[in-house]
Amino acid sequence: MSTKAKQKKRSSPLKRKSRNPYTHSHICLFLLTIGGIVSLLVGGGLAWFMLLDIPAIHSVDDYRPQVATIVLDRTGKPVDAIYKQYRVITPLNKMPALLPKAFVAAEDSRFWEHPGLDLWSILRAGINNLRSGRRSQGGSTITQQVTRSLMLTREKSYLRKITESILAYRLTQRLTKEEILYIYLNEIYLGEGAYGVEAAAERYFGKKTSQLSLAEIALLAGLPQAPSRYSPHKKPKAAKARQRYVLNRMAEEGHITAAAARKAYQQKLHYTAPHKNKLIAGYFTAHIRKLLAKQYGQKALYQEGLVVTTTLDSQLQAHAVRAVKKGISQVGNRQNTKNLPQGALVAMDPRTGRVRALVGGANYQQSQYNRAVEANRQPGSSFKPFIYAAAFEKGRQPGDLINDAPFSIRNRDGSVWQPKNYNNRYQGSTSLADGLIHSNNIVSIKLLRQTGLKPVIRLAQQAGISADLQRDLTLALGSSPVSLLEMTAGYAAFANQGLAIRPVFITSVRDHTGKRRPWPQPRPNKILSPQTAQQIKRLLRLAVQRGTGRQAAAVKNGAGKTGTSDNNTDAWFIGFSDRLLAGVWIGYDRSQSLGKKETGGRAAAPVWKTFMQQSQQ
Repeated sequence: MSTKAKQKKRSSPLKRKSRNPYTHSHICLFLLTIGGIVSLLVGGGLAWFMLLDIPAIHSVDDYRPQVATIVLDRTGKPVDAIYKQYRVITPLNKMPALLPKAFVAAEDSRFWEHPGLDLWSILRAGINNLRSGRRSQGGSTITQQVTRSLMLTREKSYLRKITESILAYRLTQRLTKEEILYIYLNEIYLGEGAYGVEAAAERYFGKKTSQLSLAEIALLAGLPQAPSRYSPHKKPKAAKARQRYVLNRMAEEGHITAAAARKAYQQKLHYTAPHKNKLIAGYFTAHIRKLLAKQYGQKALYQEGLVVTTTLDSQLQAHAVRAVKKGISQVGNRQNTKNLPQGALVAMDPRTGRVRALVGGANYQQSQYNRAVEANRQPGSSFKPFIYAAAFEKGRQPGDLINDAPFSIRNRDGSVWQPKNYNNRYQGSTSLADGLIHSNNIVSIKLLRQTGLKPVIRLAQQAGISADLQRDLTLALGSSPVSLLEMTAGYAAFANQGLAIRPVFITSVRDHTGKRRPWPQPRPNKILSPQTAQQIKRLLRLAVQRGTGRQAAAVKNGAGKTGTSDNNTDAWFIGFSDRLLAGVWIGYDRSQSLGKKETGGRAAAPVWKTFMQQSQQ
């Protein structure tokens, strides 16, 4: 065979059968896999998006943040707020024109032009972050800050930023720029527990936003970036530097002149002390909070922005706080002890029941236990007027005589009770008038036995005392623990022609729109004849002038009764002048003696006198 023939044979090998590696089944499986992956990605994305915490904000009316309940005194002056987030909603048209401009200039100068996202700011922030090696800037617009506040957590991540951007764009499609700015200025956290510009204006300057100066506006507008870093209370230099930045930005944007910026920067600012009012009215507003929660529920209290007008007289409240602190210090000095007792005071109008002052302890910040309302203590002889009033209603007269002499009573268990007068002094035949004026135990016990327990207990309950009263003769000595609030209110009938009235703390409640909400108002209840009330009133005046209450004699037209429990554990004084009724309690939270001779006349009556004299000035 020739060489050519061999080459030809090699070049023409046998043809092999063609084999396709991908069958129809493989192709179908591949397409199904790709489809499944796409579906998972799309479905997962949709599920992730649907699971975002997005409130149903389709219009500005859907914006319903937590709004503080504002507590006003009797004159309409704000004294405290009840909140989880301290926020007071204010519409844009109630704010000074420069306020929203200041925040826009400082936080988002292109707010009116961009669609919720400012790509240039994001790019600039990204470059700065790359340079610094950390996420130091976010490039967030005002709209993004709104979505972050309303819809997202504070977690710092790129995923959250993407989500924030998507939601910011959606929010821009639903709301106008003015509506977004309204939400922002009411939502943003500005430090000191203040959410929104109205709350911040009150917290930092004690003003409404409508009263703010340009200098004050610029300071507030500098806070959103880092409220703690620029706090004027804690870091005044940093706050001032940030204020200068805002003023310069406002001038650059043409909102103010350079001269106005310089003048505002030079203005000296006066800040209010944080949480000042709670030091004065803490116990009062704590009780208000409980009353409101019981009537309306927690949601209304912390979210619906109620405006509550109370009966509080801020001036009298300040007098009450000072009088109690002075009184317990005097007891400590006399007894030479650093372990000071506690004190409480309640003052009210006996005609209307409106509580003008309430102090539940020496210091609200140190102890929120309200001793004026929550503590039941033995009232001692301050309970005795109810015994005499019940006796007079049954026909007894102040001039009737009872033998003031020792006696004993055998109890059912065989034991013997031998009551005694204070200092073991006995006067023999004694009038009922002198028995009350000088707080004679024997006369009071014998009168209770003659009058009967039921009439006395019924009268005390009608006067507003709800405590379970002891159904034996120790009731005459004030053995049944009661609260200071109820004991004080119980004396209203003696001061007001026999008409009892329950304590009133709230006169009106309105929601954030100004609509009045129902609030129950008690009515006077006649429990004594005017003659009996006048008899008790006259005897209580004599008790102050020449009886156990002589420490309070300097109060004009003062009338009242002392009370001291066993071992000088509790010291009381309850009394009234022409238009004000007040009760005082001094004692320790744990039952222990106040010390030798620390009776109601020595420990409590001076506190009452100090307070009442200041109220008459």
